[in-house]
Amino acid sequence: MDSIVSSNGQEDHVSMGANAATKLYEVVMNTERVLAIELLNAVQALSFRRPKRSSKIIEDLIQEFQKTIPYISKDRIIHDDMMKVITFMNTYALH
Repeated sequence: MDSIVSSNGQEDHVSMGANAATKLYEVVMNTERVLAIELLNAVQALSFRRPKRSSKIIEDLIQEFQKTIPYISKDRIIHDDMMKVITFMNTYALH
């Protein structure tokens, strides 16, 4: 919540809750995008380390992830991949 002083403190109720909620929504959406980029980069980085393996839970996550978002072998626009990563993050459940 945010508020500003009005009428020299006599009537000090100027609710900024709607504005604060709008800002919070933008922060959450941006955080989601940053996490999507981080997950995309992490899976890509782990792919560079093959044939080495990670833990079972991470390998399962990578396997499911790459069913939706394939390994990036050449330069491309990744916006569509990022949208798919966001969907993946919102639907994937750890086993």
